[in-house]
Amino acid sequence: MKIRDIEFYITNPGNRNYTFLRVLTDEGVTGVGAPYNVGPDNGVLGALEDMKEWFIGQDPTRIEWLMRRAKNTMRFVLGNISYAALSGIEIALWDILGKSKGLPVHALLGGNVRDKVRAYHGLGGDTPEELKENALKLMEEGYTAFKMSPFPAGVVGSKQFSPSDYRASKQYYVPVWQNLPWNDVIRLSSERLAAVRDAVGTGPEIAIDIHAVFRDAVKANQLVRELSQYRLLFYEEPVTPHNLTTTARLRGELNAPLATGECLYSIQTFAQLMELGAVDIIQPDVLICGGILEMKKMSSIAEMHYVTVAPHNPIGLISTAASVHLAANIPNFKILEFHSDQKQLSAMYAKNVWVPKNGYFDLPEEPGLGMEIDFDRVKATPPGTWHRGFPTDSQGAPAFM
Repeated sequence: MKIRDIEFYITNPGNRNYTFLRVLTDEGVTGVGAPYNVGPDNGVLGALEDMKEWFIGQDPTRIEWLMRRAKNTMRFVLGNISYAALSGIEIALWDILGKSKGLPVHALLGGNVRDKVRAYHGLGGDTPEELKENALKLMEEGYTAFKMSPFPAGVVGSKQFSPSDYRASKQYYVPVWQNLPWNDVIRLSSERLAAVRDAVGTGPEIAIDIHAVFRDAVKANQLVRELSQYRLLFYEEPVTPHNLTTTARLRGELNAPLATGECLYSIQTFAQLMELGAVDIIQPDVLICGGILEMKKMSSIAEMHYVTVAPHNPIGLISTAASVHLAANIPNFKILEFHSDQKQLSAMYAKNVWVPKNGYFDLPEEPGLGMEIDFDRVKATPPGTWHRGFPTDSQGAPAFM
């Protein structure tokens, strides 16, 4: 069996761009994958166009060989665009291997070490009351763990725009909390967490996503110290991950599990993260970390350091499927991020959207990934111009969102 072609398409169902790809073989077996849309979407497309010739004519089941060959031909250390492109292709190769052998991907990784995969659900709400109401609804669906932003919601402008409105119009906006005195931010964040903890009780777990907005480790420290009273499942990305030593220092100062990794890629970086003692829970994203096998290697390094794995999964669909296969196999899996793929606009692209039951995914039994994409619909839906926007702080300086 040889790779005949790699096709890739960018599409926008109405909220943001998504990229899907498929690897075609001369025996009619097709694998589906998806790279992460890292921001400059056309950059990922350009990388895929340039790379696909490296794979055409090759045996798709030689996954490690193909990935090592592709990485070694590039002169410089790979960045997010190259890793995203290779991740999408690598996932599709596992889909082909599973289909050709008649086995689900997790069986090819060494078999399942668990019978189901636990998920936490993203929790939104502009006010403490909305957060409380939404948490109770998710509990009715069977979820017992949630992740939320601690920061007061909304933006400041000539009128009340949502961040997505500003992304579409490429205007600048100031998040409300960036315009408040810092002690008020801590107080309001605590009120948000208190409302959720009061609603769900002492049993369910709550994580907070700081989303790497701080270049100020003191603020991260102060915020997490205040919110730790609500017994956090973890606090995510307290600072930008570029300086792993600072992340390690924060972990040593705070009494709650630190999670990070969505913005990191390569086993070398994850190894350094753990050698520095900078993390309790790693969060690699299978769509950008290098794919399924690379994430399994990262998880093995984490296992050696008694670190657990909670895969990053905001994109869903192919990411959900690949992450569930990995979660079934890796011993130190903790919990999987999930945002109700079935309720997202992107659900239109999947022929079979996966939905957990009472907060747990059943293990897939179909050969390969077990998820199929409707490429006719993907091709019929054009992409849009999507950027994350340009937030500023109260002084007009560029901020991070």
